[in-house]
Amino acid sequence: MSVAGTLLDADDIRRALTRIAHEIIERDKGAADVVLVGIANRGDHLARRLAAEIERIEGTHVPVGVLDITFYRDDIGLRAEAPEVHETRIGIDISGRTVVLVDDVLFTGRTIRAAMDALIDFGRPDRIRLAVLVDRGHRELPIRADFVGKNVPTRRDDDVRVHVRELDGDDAVTVQEAAAIQEVHR
Repeated sequence: MSVAGTLLDADDIRRALTRIAHEIIERDKGAADVVLVGIANRGDHLARRLAAEIERIEGTHVPVGVLDITFYRDDIGLRAEAPEVHETRIGIDISGRTVVLVDDVLFTGRTIRAAMDALIDFGRPDRIRLAVLVDRGHRELPIRADFVGKNVPTRRDDDVRVHVRELDGDDAVTVQEAAAIQEVHR
């Protein structure tokens, strides 16, 4: 089963991030040892919002890093188009800390596998957790999110997009069904 259209609007995203922030605080009994690392190019914006929300709730500043996983992907040489490379910025030692990887959509799990490989180059965290705004299923690797904004049933070839105001001017999560995508490209 799949749905088309807007899955989450700006208010839904705000509520989901507030809930995830509370869950992170609860799971770690505070945020003193937590570092948020957003996967570029939308996870980093969501990570900053989570950090602001945790600080609002808990009064604890949570460091935020940005991780580019481009050269850790297992499909780097298989794609026809050139990869879009972003800057990695992790300005804190992550060794012995709880690192929460933040991404917009969890799909096959391959992005998260690449992110864990990349993260280990920066230290040895005590634990790595995963927070995603949308989990759409279709896993190819045994990876699951610890914190999920919304689970969304999709077809494998549907197009799920997260729009963030910092890049796109508004906040929304949309899905376009595969049949509609094919119709546009005819």
